[in-house]
Amino acid sequence: MSIHSVRRECANLAWDNSIAPALHVKSGDEITFDCVDASNGQLTAESTVATLETINMAAFNPVNGPVFVEGAQPGDTLQVDVLRIENPEWGWTGLFPGFGLLADEFPEPALKIWKLEEGFAWFDEKKGIKVPLRPFAGEMGVAQKKEGALSTIPPYHTGGNIDTKHITVGSTLFLPVEVEGALFSIGDGHAAQGDGGSAIETPMKVTVRLSVRKDKPYTQTPHFSTVSEPETEYYCTTGVDSDIREATRSAVRNMIAFLVAEYGLSRVEAYILCSVAADLRMHEVVDMPNYVIGMMIPRAVVGPLNTA
Repeated sequence: MSIHSVRRECANLAWDNSIAPALHVKSGDEITFDCVDASNGQLTAESTVATLETINMAAFNPVNGPVFVEGAQPGDTLQVDVLRIENPEWGWTGLFPGFGLLADEFPEPALKIWKLEEGFAWFDEKKGIKVPLRPFAGEMGVAQKKEGALSTIPPYHTGGNIDTKHITVGSTLFLPVEVEGALFSIGDGHAAQGDGGSAIETPMKVTVRLSVRKDKPYTQTPHFSTVSEPETEYYCTTGVDSDIREATRSAVRNMIAFLVAEYGLSRVEAYILCSVAADLRMHEVVDMPNYVIGMMIPRAVVGPLNTA
């Protein structure tokens, strides 16, 4: 086994099998990627909401790579073991007009700069609200056989912007290989994220082991194995509607109302907290015509209810 590194400068804004590899490795080698944040370095620890007015959204979500893995052939599976992650001492969460599940209800930009402590980040120290850190890379994927550049913004059957908080240190991701060498890339560091939400965006150094598997031909989309979080108490709101997206919007809207009423947050503060700390779940999908979607926030994040 060899240990390699990919510099921050080796970043691309597309998945494209014509991009020359930044590195060639053997199956089983470890690689450390030095990844810029999702804003491509446009936001810093000193940024303010005014900075968002000058942001170039077309430069968002770069991925580092690609890495050519010797022996990987179409039909194989690339096994990605997440070994180590290093975050800096800051991160950011932004609301951008036109983006997000409740974009129509939050038309104004907002930006929160987080100070990352050991294992958590304070959302509001006076109110005792803090978010546990569970860092992961939101973008992990391989090149498709399709010719041409594909955006790094959406997820694909070959990975990409899968934004799955469970694929953190100790987890293993499996990706279907469509081109020789697999051409793996990674990026979009997150210090914390709720399931279905946005994140505390941050630069990161992430070390993975890449191995070629010839025995998993059924891998046609990203699969992963992970260690579950410790048993946690949650407070949950729900949304009920015949339209699954509207049920989801309702669940989030109801959680915002709860946080505003019980903890004295503004609606913008509550929306940001939902994005980075609360999880969306499909609770009921069989009793038609309505779906039940839940939003769950750990009690450890918000503390006891406000009884004043």
